[in-house]
Amino acid sequence: MYGPAATGDAPLAPLWRLDAGRTLFIGTLDHNAFHQHGAPVFLSSLGGPFGLRLEGGPWRACEAAMIPAGRLHELHLGGDPLAVFYVEPDVAGAGELAPLLRDAEEAEGALVGRSSVIPLMRQLYEDRASLAWAEDALDDLVAYARPRARRGIDPRASRAVAALAAASEEGVSVPELARLCGLSPSRLQHLFASEIGVPIRRYRAWSRMRGAIAEIVGGASFTQAAHAAGFADQAHFAHDFRRTFGAAASRSLRGVRR
Repeated sequence: MYGPAATGDAPLAPLWRLDAGRTLFIGTLDHNAFHQHGAPVFLSSLGGPFGLRLEGGPWRACEAAMIPAGRLHELHLGGDPLAVFYVEPDVAGAGELAPLLRDAEEAEGALVGRSSVIPLMRQLYEDRASLAWAEDALDDLVAYARPRARRGIDPRASRAVAALAAASEEGVSVPELARLCGLSPSRLQHLFASEIGVPIRRYRAWSRMRGAIAEIVGGASFTQAAHAAGFADQAHFAHDFRRTFGAAASRSLRGVRR
């Protein structure tokens, strides 16, 4: 047990927990139109099944899914809570999230099955003080999954991701990344897209989005967060958020717990 159960009848605020290599969201969602992420994502219900549709496939009801970076998908929750856990590629590849599913089967390039972490995700969501112990819980989750992973990613791609994460606001150029990884620029671009699932430019956009979310979770307004993360304005941030998550930013970022 990481923490006590929730008390009281007030609505539960959305939970966000971000660190250098991981992003966790748990909260209620309705319908998220087709969207794609710059990092692999693990989805877990907190009880019953949710609706998932992958590009080119039918709607299916599932309890959990692991979706690689860059894979278009659509969600239907009908107001139920969902746990959404992203792990950056320099921390773990998509294969390292696979052990969080049970009875998994492949479906249109993703994995769907049963969730092995429903009790933990429910505890994180229902304990109003869970931010105090969420980091330890996520450490344990990754430590459990990593030894059981199907495969990692090429260390050169992982090195490029780490360099992008550590870069200043001006960023690091593709030729600089290529030199760091001992590759030509064209070979790095090919390797990065193959291993990470999205091109370098798309991963940069994902990193910028994570930066804006971190600012809002830390107490900044949407406008302040947009400027701090390098968006031209709040409208640009709102547009990119909807493209990245398939729903308006206000649905999951208003009234977050702190």
